[in-house]
Amino acid sequence: MAPARLGVLIADDNPVIRAGLAAILREAEDIEVIAQAADGREALSLTRRHAPDVILLDVRMPGVDGISALPHLVQLAPVLMLTYSTEAEIVREALLLGAGGYLVHGEFTADYLLSAIRDAPEGRPHFTPTAASALLAELRSSSQQQRTVAPSSERMNNSVAFGLSSREVEVMDLIASGMNNQQIAATCFISEKTVKNHINRIFAKLHSTTRSEAIARWLGTARPGVTGHG
Repeated sequence: MAPARLGVLIADDNPVIRAGLAAILREAEDIEVIAQAADGREALSLTRRHAPDVILLDVRMPGVDGISALPHLVQLAPVLMLTYSTEAEIVREALLLGAGGYLVHGEFTADYLLSAIRDAPEGRPHFTPTAASALLAELRSSSQQQRTVAPSSERMNNSVAFGLSSREVEVMDLIASGMNNQQIAATCFISEKTVKNHINRIFAKLHSTTRSEAIARWLGTARPGVTGHG
C-alpha cells in the first residue's frame, strides 16, 4: 500500500503564482495540492473543508490577508509563509503567530520548497536568506530596546553574576524577546534539544523555574536570591 501523500493548500491572490506552485508540487509523488485560495477567508474555509497537512500562505492578499488569517489557520494545520514580503516586523509577527517557516519568492529552489513542506508537519522550520536576515535585524532591534529597560552595564553585571556562557546569553536574550524553543533553534541554527539543554542550565543559574521569572531576573527587575514583598 502506497504511503499517504501530503495534502497542501496554496493561498495566494495571484493566480499565476498559484499555478506555478501547483506545477512544482505535482512533480513530487508524495505531495498533492488539494485546494487553492485567493485570500485568507477562503483559505480558512477550504482548510476546514479539506484538512490539508500543510498550508502555503501569502502575506498580502485582498480582504483577509495572510497575517490576519494565520492565527486561525495554525490551529488547523502547519503553515509556511510563502511571500514577497521581506519586512523584519512582518517576519517576526508571522513567527510569533505560529508560522512554521518563512520563504521569500526568488530565494528558494523547487527542491528546497519540497523539503520545507515535508518538514513542516514535523515542526522543522525553514527560512530563506532575506527572511533570516530580517528576523535577526528585528531581534537585534528588540534586544536594543530591552537594554533601555535594563542598562547594558546592568545586563553585563547580571551575566557575570549568573555565570552564563556567551551562547547562554544569546539564548536568554532570545527568550526575553518572546521566542519559543523552535524559533530559538532556527535562529541559532541548533536543534530544539540543544535549546532545551541551554534553557535548563540557564534556569538553574538564574534560580528560576519559569520563563517569566528568568526574564525578570535577566532584565534586572529581580535579583538572585531576592524575593519581592508587598
